[in-house]
Amino acid sequence: MLDYDLHCHSSISDGTLAPAEVVARAAGRGVKVLALTDHDDTDGLDEARAAAMRHGMTFINGVEVSVSWRSHTLHVVGLGIDPAYPPLAEGLRGVRSGRGERARKMADALAKAGIGGTLQGAYQYAGNPNMIGRAHFARYLVEAGHCKDVKSVFNRYLARDKPGYVPHKWAALPDAIGWIRGSGGVAVLAHPGRYMSGRSSMGKKTMHELLTEFVECGGQALEVVSGSHTPEQYAEFARYAAEFNLLCSCGSDFHGPDESYRDMGRLPDFPLGCRPVWEAWEKNKM
Repeated sequence: MLDYDLHCHSSISDGTLAPAEVVARAAGRGVKVLALTDHDDTDGLDEARAAAMRHGMTFINGVEVSVSWRSHTLHVVGLGIDPAYPPLAEGLRGVRSGRGERARKMADALAKAGIGGTLQGAYQYAGNPNMIGRAHFARYLVEAGHCKDVKSVFNRYLARDKPGYVPHKWAALPDAIGWIRGSGGVAVLAHPGRYMSGRSSMGKKTMHELLTEFVECGGQALEVVSGSHTPEQYAEFARYAAEFNLLCSCGSDFHGPDESYRDMGRLPDFPLGCRPVWEAWEKNKM
């Protein structure tokens, strides 16, 4: 089993636990090396690093950058970043700036579908108001009795082509990778299996085109073992990583005790032949 978890979220973005609580949960479940990768925000890193030191864990600065590529929303994880690097900090600020307006549009769309009061309700769940997002709306809609759980809310209201979905222009792929690489980090394409499922899924041809562009822009790794992936997808994306000469990363994509596909810790081993992403910082003493 892997004792690395290089993809998880706190209440700084759309997780339910504070950064120190995320670290404590990871430590209790056997994680030895942890990266906190909140969406488009690095404000939780200092708290998480201090907690990791108390628990005797190795901590990696991380972030998950929201990216618009063609008609798809992607996520690129940065590992070993310098959060003070000005282009990264300014770029993330720009990505965050559109969230409030998108939230208002989502609330309007849900109101037209007969569900009122969602903007105020969603903000009640946003520990960081600048990071208001779909997960906060989903938690409120569960509390208000519209669906039994967060996954059901997304399927019924918040996924693409559903009543509360509002498209948004995130960072460009070359920019996101450039910010991460410029700050000294490793750029990882997060949970690629999610881009090949659902209503707006890409086929294998498009995935090849995405990975070709990702590598051309400086992308270095692919998330192979993910809480969002099935065991069959571990093998599938290990093959993609080998084909494109990418390092392999792993992470639970933990958001909260009752919401995530997989809890922190005890991730299965990589398929044979994977080169782990930590080779990058062991070489560079990152």
